[in-house]
Amino acid sequence: MQMAKVRGTVVGTQKLPSMSGVKLLLLQLIDENGELLPKYEVAADPVGAGFGEWVLVNRGSAARQEENHQNRPLDAMVVAIIDTVTVDNRRLYGNE
Repeated sequence: MQMAKVRGTVVGTQKLPSMSGVKLLLLQLIDENGELLPKYEVAADPVGAGFGEWVLVNRGSAARQEENHQNRPLDAMVVAIIDTVTVDNRRLYGNE
């Protein structure tokens, strides 16, 4: 899994029938220090993440393990919305 920040949405009106109803997000990857990397990814979002939130994203075959997405051509999927991230007793992200 990789941490990422939601930077926007991706909309495509013409797509494979199996992709109908799949919300797509534009994510910017985050490193272990909480810094934004110059790498972006488009991922399916079944959890309802919003703009600016930090999320966990799975890639490859792990993105298709969710029952409702097994037959979809997905390379990446948001699997969780992050509440907090703490490293060495230092909060990188979260409320408090």
